Amino acid sequence: MRSPLQAQVVQWLAQPGDAVRQGQPLLVVEAMKMEHELPADHDGRLAECLVAAGDALSPGDPLWRIESLAAPAPSRGTDATPLHTPTAERDDLRRLRERLAFTEDAARPEAVTRRHALGLRTARENLADLCDADSFIEYGALAVAAQATRRSEAELIAQTPADGMVTGIGAVNGALFGPERARTVVLAYDATVLAGTQGMRNHQKTDRLLGIALDQRLPVVLFAEGGGGRPGDTDMPIVAGLHVGTFAAMARLSGRVPTIGIAAGRCFAGNAALLGCCDLIIATRGSNIGMGGPAMVEGGGLGRFAPEAIGPAEVQHANGVIDLLVDDEAQAVAAAQRCLAFFQGRVAPVPSTPPERLRAALPASRSRSYDSRAVLQGVADEGSVVWLREGFGLGIHTALARFDGRAVGVLVNNPQHLGGAIDPDAADKGARFMRWCDAHGLPLLSLVDTPGFMVGPEVEARAQVRHVSRLFVVAAALRVPFFSVVLRKGFGLGAMGMTAGGFHAPGFTVAWPGAEFGAMGLEGAVRLGYRKELEAVPEGPQRQALFDELLARQIAQGAAIPMATTLEIDAVIDPADTRAWLLRGLEGAKLRDEPAVRTVDPW
Repeated sequence: MRSPLQAQVVQWLAQPGDAVRQGQPLLVVEAMKMEHELPADHDGRLAECLVAAGDALSPGDPLWRIESLAAPAPSRGTDATPLHTPTAERDDLRRLRERLAFTEDAARPEAVTRRHALGLRTARENLADLCDADSFIEYGALAVAAQATRRSEAELIAQTPADGMVTGIGAVNGALFGPERARTVVLAYDATVLAGTQGMRNHQKTDRLLGIALDQRLPVVLFAEGGGGRPGDTDMPIVAGLHVGTFAAMARLSGRVPTIGIAAGRCFAGNAALLGCCDLIIATRGSNIGMGGPAMVEGGGLGRFAPEAIGPAEVQHANGVIDLLVDDEAQAVAAAQRCLAFFQGRVAPVPSTPPERLRAALPASRSRSYDSRAVLQGVADEGSVVWLREGFGLGIHTALARFDGRAVGVLVNNPQHLGGAIDPDAADKGARFMRWCDAHGLPLLSLVDTPGFMVGPEVEARAQVRHVSRLFVVAAALRVPFFSVVLRKGFGLGAMGMTAGGFHAPGFTVAWPGAEFGAMGLEGAVRLGYRKELEAVPEGPQRQALFDELLARQIAQGAAIPMATTLEIDAVIDPADTRAWLLRGLEGAKLRDEPAVRTVDPW
């Protein structure tokens, strides 16, 4: 046998006279600081060792001589065990296991007990609930707080595991969409470690994962609970730490990948800033969300406040910060899984309720309010609807739903609030929702029942002009298919705002048989357009009779069939055919093959 490389002899693993097998390591040599085992090239007896420990070898130098045997001789019991065959747990693996044990909840039972006493879960419990079993790979588990000048290594390992943040990639909804579509970046601040504050190392971990999310186009789920920036990290040579790229990195994902933020407990300052960058915010009823926590408020000379007084969930739900308000973290995780699924792909078709029920969805009286959400529940796949931002902008309902398994964004006017008139909050809600769906390729459906935009001195004082115009500007830049169904009232600019800017802008605009149309509300049109005629008649029953006659004439002229006759709408349909129309529209509709248009936000 000759040397295959330039090396130095380290150790013989067999002795002359030993019986050897082909492939059995006989000699250890060292080259470039690496040891190599050289094996026997055939069975036999080791007859002669031609080199000794310490000898320098050149390629081709003879190493040993093996004599062939008629029958294998019994081994003398030499301990020729390969270097890589484990006989016991290696020290390096044991040290790793011991070190990783400190990152688990079991290593900190008192902290976990305190957490559970608050009715809350640990970061790792939430993560295990969110991700498919055994799918999560953790990045940065061995990080500790950058406080080596203040604390011992043992204390940092025991008390600041993962630097207070669990980060990695796991599968969410893998059973529905497969492992590739299910891959999701998950970031979970650990409120049991330094109050979930943002340390320099967990900023680095966050930046690393957000970069992967952008590069690989992976959705992000953020558990945002925590107290914001951490002033106690002393190992980094910085003054203010305002150069970190975490917030810009999170914002950079907007419109590129779906991002879902979850808040439970207290979420303040930097944690809240990251939460606010998310597309969708899910929060528990016991949460508090604020750009400044109690310490920051007090430091600004604004008084002392308990954490519970700053940004309570009911306030943040009413003002539009929270999209989905839930009871606890278990519901929050379930909601995140369900909402993320709308952006992961199509699912198996699910039947809707019997379509004939839609014929009775509206009250017989044209002026009676009703819950318009029932219409969407009746036309979408059964059980698929998720209502969003229900505490804010009450004039328009927004929802994610599925039609034959396909995800769709839906806007629905709400006659139970201002008769369905669109005020600034409703306009903001609708415009942002359209922009969100467009960014991620979800077709849009609008169920219209509105008397128009809200008017009057009070609403104009709230910048109504700018807010409502957002509906037009956003709709003009949409690339996704858009469809409109006028359920009952389609009046004025408000109806145009609900139909992507005008009745001919959507892929189709159809109406139910009882729908009414006009440049403004019909009652108002009669009072203004026929003021002279009405004032010429004595006030009382006679004037009312004339008003009723003129109104009936307006209703007849503005009915659905005359609108279709003049081609101002595309069709009048049986309410029971609404789902069929939508499914046919969705089958043929495609995303516009053109670059996204950047618009200037009117507000």
